[in-house]
Amino acid sequence: MGLRLASLTNAGARLVPVPTTRTRKAVRGFDGAELLADVCAKASGAQVHRLLEQISGDAQRGRGRRERLAARGRFVCRDSDLQGREFVLVDDVTTTGSTLQDCATALRTANGLVDEAIVVAIAEGH
Repeated sequence: MGLRLASLTNAGARLVPVPTTRTRKAVRGFDGAELLADVCAKASGAQVHRLLEQISGDAQRGRGRRERLAARGRFVCRDSDLQGREFVLVDDVTTTGSTLQDCATALRTANGLVDEAIVVAIAEGH
């Protein structure tokens, strides 16, 4: 999938993977968004920036739509001043877009610009 995403990605783009929970990473043995971003960047000439840190361990998995949309402030940017640079969020799956919005807010708070996200799958019904 990372190779397919590369065809949608400009060389020089700054990709920011959406971090998964520690528990999910331990179960899978990898972080899906990081893996996608790494493969995509290698094939497209983009750059991966691991700027986001999850400060709340709450996973969205198992939550209803209302609870997902209400979850805010779960991420912070590791860099305090991104100097107006543009970034593209990368995630393996989205349901309501709440996590993407939360990550974009963290980057914007650090003076970053986020107008795009690349997502492999959209889960419905939540």
